[in-house]
Amino acid sequence: MDFDTLFAKQLGALRSDGNYRVFAELERKRGAFPKARSHGDDTPDEVTVWCSNDYLGMGQHPKVCAAMKDTIDSCGTGAGGTRNISGTNVHHVRLEAELADLHGKEAALLFNSGYMSNWAALSTLGSRLPDAVILSDAFNHASMIEGIRHSKARKVIWKHNDPEDLDRKLAEMPANAAKIVAFESVYSMDGDICPMAEIVEVAEKHGAMTYLDEVHAVGLYGPRGGGISEREGLADRITLIEGTLGKAYGCLGGYISGSTALCDFIRSFASGFIFTTALPPAIAEGARTAIEHLKESDVERQRQRRQVARLRALLDRQGIPHLDNPSHIVPVMIKDPVKCRMLSDILMRDYGIYVQPINYPTVPKGTERLRFTPGPLHSDADIDHLVSALTVLWKQCALSHAVA
Repeated sequence: MDFDTLFAKQLGALRSDGNYRVFAELERKRGAFPKARSHGDDTPDEVTVWCSNDYLGMGQHPKVCAAMKDTIDSCGTGAGGTRNISGTNVHHVRLEAELADLHGKEAALLFNSGYMSNWAALSTLGSRLPDAVILSDAFNHASMIEGIRHSKARKVIWKHNDPEDLDRKLAEMPANAAKIVAFESVYSMDGDICPMAEIVEVAEKHGAMTYLDEVHAVGLYGPRGGGISEREGLADRITLIEGTLGKAYGCLGGYISGSTALCDFIRSFASGFIFTTALPPAIAEGARTAIEHLKESDVERQRQRRQVARLRALLDRQGIPHLDNPSHIVPVMIKDPVKCRMLSDILMRDYGIYVQPINYPTVPKGTERLRFTPGPLHSDADIDHLVSALTVLWKQCALSHAVA
């Protein structure tokens, strides 16, 4: 069998649909974020990055860089293996204590990515709790979906951000079932925020565990960056809070936080934790430093909120459609995969603006978009340049001014 021909056929179909993914080859420049050097053909040498999930620029923060370099000097690079085989590094222990404190929980457990923490935790809970039923928000991230699928537990999907539908579906569950309500705080593609208090109340009414993904909220919301659950004063009522170190904290890794028994349960039974090489100590220390800094400093969050509001106001002034949401994510709607790719290419080539097109399967067909994430290090001039470029291209491409 000619496997390469089979591969090429499916890749060709992906290209013809406008959904083939092309990576931009960039080189981040320390101290210059959101500027980056482009290594692509037919692109400017320097571009401004507008779609990074390093939301606050902490990947460039002097404290974080210094902490990582100092740790390499003292410990070397890798962890040497899994935490079971090579031993738990003191930097892992300190980071988990920092994370538990961030969310007001008894304990936390590190993973190598947010994807892995969701996959491992949900698959372990669903497979080992008796008669488990996982009730998943319809818009949950792929990592949560994969974790649920791998658990082989019964899955029930409830309408996105709809506590009444969740209530109806929980009422249909057997009384003795171990019910797990899985949802996110900030949804990364539409930028909407869940009605957390209502969801928690419904879950408590039916004796269900709450599993909250705060990946796109930690570091950004709440007095100390504990996420939407901290901002709303609900963290103590959430059974498990999951987050990432690779977005607002500018490093790498994922984690869960909860009771000592819950974290020990996942530690002891999750294959995605047991058999995976641990995070390098320098990364753990860099993440701990970023968390510690953002617990004490609100400067980055205030500046980010200002730049998000400024971008939205200028887009509105020019009639460029973007989803109205209360978060830091600004999705500009294109609704056509080919035009979305084309606009991304033109912005990069002619304007030095890098924003990745978001197409199917990340978002449903017909909802293609450019997803902008203004940060505290984007200048007013950066925002003016972006909106000016979008205004010109909107007219040239005869794009719709309607959001829906």
